[in-house]
Amino acid sequence: MPTLRQLEYLVAIADNQHFGRAAQAVHVSQPTLSQQLRTLEERLGVVLIERRAPNAELTPIGRELVERSRKILVEVRELRALATRAGERLAGTLRFGVSPTLGPYLMPSIVAALHQQQPDLRLYIREGIPDDQAMELSRGAIDMLLGPLPIDGPALNVEPLFSEKLFVVAAADHPLSAMDRVKRSDINGETVLSLDRRHNYHRHVVSICADLNLELLRDYEGTSLDSLRQMTGSGLGLSILPEFYIQSEVGGKAGVKVLDIEDWSASRAIAASWRDGAAYAPAYRAIAEHIQSEARALLAEESVLD
Repeated sequence: MPTLRQLEYLVAIADNQHFGRAAQAVHVSQPTLSQQLRTLEERLGVVLIERRAPNAELTPIGRELVERSRKILVEVRELRALATRAGERLAGTLRFGVSPTLGPYLMPSIVAALHQQQPDLRLYIREGIPDDQAMELSRGAIDMLLGPLPIDGPALNVEPLFSEKLFVVAAADHPLSAMDRVKRSDINGETVLSLDRRHNYHRHVVSICADLNLELLRDYEGTSLDSLRQMTGSGLGLSILPEFYIQSEVGGKAGVKVLDIEDWSASRAIAASWRDGAAYAPAYRAIAEHIQSEARALLAEESVLD
Protein backbone atom coordinates (compact mmCIF):
# COMPACT_ATOMS: atom_id res chain seq x y z
CA MET A 1 0.00 0.00 0.00
CA PRO A 2 1.18 3.57 -0.66
CA THR A 3 2.37 5.57 2.33
CA LEU A 4 1.12 9.09 3.12
CA ARG A 5 4.63 10.37 2.54
CA GLN A 6 4.69 8.88 -0.96
CA LEU A 7 1.34 10.47 -1.76
CA GLU A 8 2.66 13.80 -0.47
CA TYR A 9 5.68 13.49 -2.78
CA LEU A 10 3.44 12.69 -5.75
CA VAL A 11 1.30 15.77 -5.10
CA ALA A 12 4.45 17.91 -4.80
CA ILE A 13 5.55 16.66 -8.23
CA ALA A 14 2.14 17.56 -9.65
CA ASP A 15 2.26 21.05 -8.17
CA ASN A 16 5.85 21.84 -9.19
CA GLN A 17 6.30 19.72 -12.36
CA HIS A 18 9.96 19.43 -11.45
CA PHE A 19 11.76 16.94 -9.20
CA GLY A 20 14.16 19.48 -7.73
CA ARG A 21 11.49 22.03 -6.82
CA ALA A 22 9.19 19.29 -5.50
CA ALA A 23 11.99 17.98 -3.26
CA GLN A 24 12.53 21.48 -1.87
CA ALA A 25 8.80 21.90 -1.24
CA VAL A 26 8.63 18.75 0.92
CA HIS A 27 12.09 19.29 2.50
CA VAL A 28 13.85 16.14 1.25
CA SER A 29 16.71 15.49 -1.14
CA GLN A 30 15.90 14.94 -4.80
CA PRO A 31 17.31 11.36 -4.77
CA THR A 32 15.05 10.52 -1.80
CA LEU A 33 11.99 11.89 -3.55
CA SER A 34 12.83 10.11 -6.81
CA GLN A 35 13.40 6.80 -5.05
CA GLN A 36 10.11 7.04 -3.14
CA LEU A 37 8.21 7.79 -6.36
CA ARG A 38 9.77 4.76 -8.05
CA THR A 39 8.83 2.61 -5.06
CA LEU A 40 5.25 3.90 -5.27
CA GLU A 41 5.09 3.06 -8.99
CA GLU A 42 6.46 -0.44 -8.34
CA ARG A 43 3.88 -1.05 -5.60
CA LEU A 44 1.03 0.07 -7.82
CA GLY A 45 2.40 -1.50 -10.99
CA VAL A 46 1.86 1.65 -13.07
CA VAL A 47 3.91 4.58 -14.39
CA LEU A 48 2.82 7.80 -12.69
CA ILE A 49 5.46 10.27 -13.92
CA GLU A 50 6.70 10.92 -17.43
CA ARG A 51 10.34 11.73 -16.72
CA ARG A 52 11.83 14.11 -19.24
CA ALA A 53 14.18 17.03 -18.70
CA PRO A 54 13.54 19.59 -17.42
CA ASN A 55 9.94 18.81 -16.43
CA ALA A 56 8.25 15.88 -14.72
CA GLU A 57 4.72 15.45 -16.07
CA LEU A 58 1.99 13.13 -14.83
CA THR A 59 0.60 10.26 -16.87
CA PRO A 60 -3.22 10.04 -17.10
CA ILE A 61 -3.34 7.52 -14.24
CA GLY A 62 -0.91 9.75 -12.33
CA ARG A 63 -3.27 12.72 -12.64
CA GLU A 64 -6.17 10.68 -11.35
CA LEU A 65 -4.15 9.42 -8.41
CA VAL A 66 -3.02 12.96 -7.55
CA GLU A 67 -6.61 14.19 -7.21
CA ARG A 68 -7.48 11.28 -4.94
CA SER A 69 -4.25 11.81 -2.97
CA ARG A 70 -5.10 15.47 -2.36
CA LYS A 71 -8.39 14.46 -0.76
CA ILE A 72 -6.68 11.84 1.41
CA LEU A 73 -4.01 14.27 2.60
CA VAL A 74 -6.60 16.94 3.45
CA GLU A 75 -8.63 14.39 5.42
CA VAL A 76 -5.54 13.27 7.34
CA ARG A 77 -4.70 16.88 8.26
CA GLU A 78 -8.26 17.43 9.45
CA LEU A 79 -8.12 14.26 11.56
CA ARG A 80 -4.90 15.43 13.19
CA ALA A 81 -6.37 18.86 13.85
CA LEU A 82 -9.51 17.31 15.31
CA ALA A 83 -7.45 15.12 17.62
CA THR A 84 -5.39 18.02 18.94
CA ARG A 85 -8.10 20.66 19.14
CA ALA A 86 -8.64 22.11 22.59
CA GLY A 87 -12.22 23.33 22.78
CA GLU A 88 -12.99 25.88 20.09
CA ARG A 89 -10.00 28.12 20.78
CA LEU A 90 -7.60 28.39 17.87
CA ALA A 91 -3.87 28.34 18.40
CA GLY A 92 -0.96 28.27 16.01
CA THR A 93 -0.93 29.57 12.44
CA LEU A 94 -4.06 30.00 10.33
CA ARG A 95 -3.33 30.14 6.59
CA PHE A 96 -5.72 32.86 5.45
CA GLY A 97 -6.32 33.65 1.77
CA VAL A 98 -7.72 37.03 0.76
CA SER A 99 -8.33 38.97 -2.43
CA PRO A 100 -5.79 41.76 -3.09
CA THR A 101 -8.71 44.08 -3.89
CA LEU A 102 -9.93 43.69 -0.30
CA GLY A 103 -7.27 42.43 2.11
CA PRO A 104 -4.94 45.45 2.42
CA TYR A 105 -7.89 47.78 3.06
CA LEU A 106 -9.92 45.65 5.50
CA MET A 107 -7.62 43.19 7.24
CA PRO A 108 -5.39 45.51 9.35
CA SER A 109 -8.16 46.40 11.81
CA ILE A 110 -9.50 42.83 11.80
CA VAL A 111 -6.09 41.32 12.51
CA ALA A 112 -5.58 43.67 15.46
CA ALA A 113 -8.97 42.82 16.95
CA LEU A 114 -8.51 39.07 16.45
CA HIS A 115 -5.10 39.20 18.12
CA GLN A 116 -6.70 40.74 21.20
CA GLN A 117 -9.39 38.06 21.31
CA GLN A 118 -7.15 35.09 20.49
CA PRO A 119 -3.52 35.95 21.32
CA ASP A 120 -2.31 32.41 20.52
CA LEU A 121 -3.57 32.66 16.94
CA ARG A 122 -1.23 33.73 14.16
CA LEU A 123 -2.60 34.75 10.76
CA TYR A 124 -0.47 33.89 7.74
CA ILE A 125 -2.20 36.09 5.16
CA ARG A 126 -1.75 35.24 1.49
CA GLU A 127 -3.14 37.51 -1.21
CA GLY A 128 -4.08 35.88 -4.48
CA ILE A 129 -6.53 35.51 -7.34
CA PRO A 130 -9.84 34.39 -5.72
CA ASP A 131 -10.47 31.57 -8.23
CA ASP A 132 -6.97 30.19 -7.62
CA GLN A 133 -7.32 30.48 -3.87
CA ALA A 134 -10.63 28.61 -3.90
CA MET A 135 -8.79 25.66 -5.42
CA GLU A 136 -5.98 26.04 -2.87
CA LEU A 137 -8.61 25.95 -0.12
CA SER A 138 -10.13 22.76 -1.51
CA ARG A 139 -6.68 21.18 -1.68
CA GLY A 140 -5.76 22.16 1.88
CA ALA A 141 -3.06 24.69 0.94
CA ILE A 142 -4.93 27.38 2.90
CA ASP A 143 -7.40 27.07 5.78
CA MET A 144 -9.82 29.91 5.20
CA LEU A 145 -10.64 32.37 2.42
CA LEU A 146 -12.15 35.86 2.29
CA GLY A 147 -13.14 37.17 -1.11
CA PRO A 148 -15.89 38.30 -3.47
CA LEU A 149 -18.65 35.96 -4.56
CA PRO A 150 -18.86 33.66 -6.35
CA ILE A 151 -16.43 31.34 -4.53
CA ASP A 152 -16.48 27.99 -6.31
CA GLY A 153 -14.63 24.84 -5.35
CA PRO A 154 -15.33 21.25 -4.37
CA ALA A 155 -16.59 20.61 -0.83
CA LEU A 156 -16.46 24.23 0.36
CA ASN A 157 -18.67 25.96 2.92
CA VAL A 158 -19.36 29.54 1.76
CA GLU A 159 -20.80 32.16 4.14
CA PRO A 160 -21.84 35.56 2.69
CA LEU A 161 -20.80 38.31 5.12
CA PHE A 162 -21.48 41.80 3.74
CA SER A 163 -21.84 43.89 0.60
CA GLU A 164 -19.38 46.57 -0.44
CA LYS A 165 -20.39 49.43 -2.75
CA LEU A 166 -18.51 50.10 -5.98
CA PHE A 167 -17.95 53.64 -7.25
CA VAL A 168 -16.96 55.25 -10.52
CA VAL A 169 -14.07 57.70 -10.15
CA ALA A 170 -12.56 60.25 -12.54
CA ALA A 171 -9.44 62.40 -12.54
CA ALA A 172 -9.78 65.46 -10.31
CA ASP A 173 -9.55 67.75 -13.36
CA HIS A 174 -11.94 65.70 -15.54
CA PRO A 175 -15.08 67.62 -16.62
CA LEU A 176 -17.23 65.01 -14.86
CA SER A 177 -15.55 65.82 -11.54
CA ALA A 178 -16.95 69.34 -11.63
CA MET A 179 -20.53 68.02 -11.57
CA ASP A 180 -22.36 67.61 -8.28
CA ARG A 181 -24.65 65.02 -9.84
CA VAL A 182 -23.78 62.98 -12.93
CA LYS A 183 -26.42 61.64 -15.30
CA ARG A 184 -26.02 58.37 -17.18
CA SER A 185 -25.97 60.33 -20.44
CA ASP A 186 -23.01 62.37 -19.16
CA ILE A 187 -20.73 59.31 -18.96
CA ASN A 188 -22.03 57.45 -22.01
CA GLY A 189 -19.04 56.11 -24.00
CA GLU A 190 -16.37 57.06 -21.44
CA THR A 191 -13.38 54.71 -21.23
CA VAL A 192 -12.78 52.62 -18.09
CA LEU A 193 -9.67 50.91 -16.69
CA SER A 194 -9.69 47.53 -14.97
CA LEU A 195 -7.51 44.83 -13.47
CA ASP A 196 -6.59 41.90 -15.70
CA ARG A 197 -9.28 39.34 -16.47
CA ARG A 198 -8.03 36.72 -13.97
CA HIS A 199 -9.52 38.83 -11.17
CA ASN A 200 -13.16 38.55 -10.10
CA TYR A 201 -13.00 42.33 -10.04
CA HIS A 202 -12.61 42.41 -13.82
CA ARG A 203 -15.98 40.68 -14.15
CA HIS A 204 -17.64 43.30 -11.94
CA VAL A 205 -16.15 46.09 -14.08
CA VAL A 206 -17.34 44.41 -17.29
CA SER A 207 -20.88 44.23 -15.85
CA ILE A 208 -20.83 47.90 -14.82
CA CYS A 209 -19.54 48.94 -18.24
CA ALA A 210 -22.46 47.12 -19.88
CA ASP A 211 -24.92 48.77 -17.49
CA LEU A 212 -23.61 52.32 -17.96
CA ASN A 213 -22.61 51.96 -21.65
CA LEU A 214 -18.93 52.55 -20.89
CA GLU A 215 -15.98 51.33 -22.98
CA LEU A 216 -13.53 49.00 -21.25
CA LEU A 217 -9.90 49.71 -22.14
CA ARG A 218 -8.17 46.42 -23.03
CA ASP A 219 -4.65 47.78 -23.52
CA TYR A 220 -4.18 49.32 -20.06
CA GLU A 221 -4.93 46.79 -17.33
CA GLY A 222 -3.86 47.66 -13.81
CA THR A 223 -1.98 45.35 -11.47
CA SER A 224 -3.60 46.77 -8.32
CA LEU A 225 -6.28 49.18 -7.18
CA ASP A 226 -3.54 51.72 -6.52
CA SER A 227 -2.37 51.50 -10.12
CA LEU A 228 -5.96 52.00 -11.33
CA ARG A 229 -6.36 55.11 -9.16
CA GLN A 230 -3.04 56.53 -10.31
CA MET A 231 -3.75 55.92 -14.00
CA THR A 232 -7.17 57.48 -13.58
CA GLY A 233 -5.62 60.46 -11.80
CA SER A 234 -3.35 60.92 -14.81
CA GLY A 235 -6.37 61.17 -17.10
CA LEU A 236 -6.05 57.78 -18.80
CA GLY A 237 -9.68 56.80 -18.11
CA LEU A 238 -12.31 56.28 -15.43
CA SER A 239 -12.00 53.51 -12.83
CA ILE A 240 -14.30 51.48 -10.61
CA LEU A 241 -13.08 51.43 -7.00
CA PRO A 242 -14.57 49.63 -3.98
CA GLU A 243 -15.72 51.30 -0.81
CA PHE A 244 -13.08 49.89 1.54
CA TYR A 245 -10.28 51.00 -0.76
CA ILE A 246 -11.61 54.56 -0.99
CA GLN A 247 -12.13 54.82 2.78
CA SER A 248 -8.81 53.27 3.79
CA GLU A 249 -5.64 55.07 4.83
CA VAL A 250 -3.55 52.98 2.44
CA GLY A 251 -5.96 53.55 -0.45
CA GLY A 252 -8.02 56.70 -0.71
CA LYS A 253 -9.02 59.07 -3.47
CA ALA A 254 -5.95 61.26 -3.95
CA GLY A 255 -6.00 62.71 -7.45
CA VAL A 256 -9.49 61.40 -8.26
CA LYS A 257 -13.11 62.36 -7.61
CA VAL A 258 -15.88 59.89 -6.73
CA LEU A 259 -18.79 60.49 -9.10
CA ASP A 260 -22.34 60.67 -7.75
CA ILE A 261 -24.27 59.04 -10.59
CA GLU A 262 -27.99 59.62 -10.69
CA ASP A 263 -30.25 56.57 -10.28
CA TRP A 264 -27.33 54.13 -10.21
CA SER A 265 -25.57 52.00 -7.65
CA ALA A 266 -23.42 48.86 -7.73
CA SER A 267 -21.92 46.57 -5.11
CA ARG A 268 -20.14 43.27 -4.68
CA ALA A 269 -20.87 40.56 -2.11
CA ILE A 270 -18.01 39.40 0.13
CA ALA A 271 -17.95 35.93 1.70
CA ALA A 272 -15.79 33.72 3.89
CA SER A 273 -15.14 30.09 3.01
CA TRP A 274 -13.60 26.98 4.53
CA ARG A 275 -13.69 23.27 3.76
CA ASP A 276 -16.80 21.26 4.60
CA GLY A 277 -16.15 19.18 7.69
CA ALA A 278 -13.05 21.17 8.74
CA ALA A 279 -11.95 20.32 12.28
CA TYR A 280 -11.91 24.00 13.22
CA ALA A 281 -15.15 24.89 11.42
CA PRO A 282 -16.76 26.43 14.54
CA ALA A 283 -13.71 28.63 15.07
CA TYR A 284 -13.65 29.62 11.38
CA ARG A 285 -17.32 30.56 11.64
CA ALA A 286 -16.56 32.71 14.70
CA ILE A 287 -13.79 34.48 12.77
CA ALA A 288 -16.16 35.03 9.84
CA GLU A 289 -18.77 36.55 12.17
CA HIS A 290 -16.11 38.83 13.65
CA ILE A 291 -15.09 39.97 10.16
CA GLN A 292 -18.74 40.58 9.31
CA SER A 293 -19.29 42.71 12.41
CA GLU A 294 -16.08 44.70 11.95
CA ALA A 295 -16.71 45.31 8.25
CA ARG A 296 -20.27 46.50 8.76
CA ALA A 297 -19.11 48.89 11.49
CA LEU A 298 -16.40 50.32 9.22
CA LEU A 299 -18.83 50.76 6.33
CA ALA A 300 -21.24 52.64 8.57
CA GLU A 301 -18.64 55.19 9.68
CA GLU A 302 -18.70 57.56 6.72
CA SER A 303 -19.81 58.08 3.14
CA VAL A 304 -17.17 58.08 0.40
CA LEU A 305 -19.16 60.78 -1.41
CA ASP A 306 -18.57 63.28 1.38
